Amino acid sequence: MIPQKERASGLAFLPIFATIGFYLLPANWQLQPAVQFAPQLMAYGALSVWAYRNVDQLHKLGLAFHHIQPGLLWGIVTGLTLGTVNTVAILYVIPTLGVDIRFLSQTPHAQVPFWIMVPWFIIVIAMAVELNFRGFLLGRLLVWFHHAHKPDHPSATRLRLQALLPLSISALTFSCDPFMVTTFRDLHWIAVWDGLVWGWLWMRMHNLYAVITAHAVEVILLYLIIRGMLA
Repeated sequence: MIPQKERASGLAFLPIFATIGFYLLPANWQLQPAVQFAPQLMAYGALSVWAYRNVDQLHKLGLAFHHIQPGLLWGIVTGLTLGTVNTVAILYVIPTLGVDIRFLSQTPHAQVPFWIMVPWFIIVIAMAVELNFRGFLLGRLLVWFHHAHKPDHPSATRLRLQALLPLSISALTFSCDPFMVTTFRDLHWIAVWDGLVWGWLWMRMHNLYAVITAHAVEVILLYLIIRGMLA
């Protein structure tokens, strides 16, 4: 699961600290779109520097070409499962907690023409987000923690903890991304669950195609059902 030795894996901390820093800014600054997107832009910048400093980037990100076929299969199954669970939660469980979900019809995603959103825009978003949060952020955190805390004879429990911390950090960073929080309000906490599942899938298979497919299939399912229910 751990890629071969690589350089500059610590760059993964840049978008994490940028996300934390966003919430320390004055409220009026947080309303600025450029400020909301800053952590993601920093992440792609860090990814670019990391890619320049390393070799065999596709393998390290989980994008080896022989992963495509199994990735599509597992991604579809995972996406349909998560999409079904989250659809039920959003439509029937969360409203009982006093959350009004009608704002979803006013999000930027809802304003994109249907024929552009499904499937093209959703696929592009899934590719960009998973390259950032799973391929780069989670993958590099796993490498960093592996090399920074590497005892001579690691126990199975220690190895699991070393994997759990990067998985949790990446899922929380994904869920608390400023644009995510601003757009989806209280529903952004669902992304913690998604991030944990997608992250576990990436760690289990080291296959970013599976995660991208799962993300895209889930969002397409959510978009179609919730759009229809709120119309």
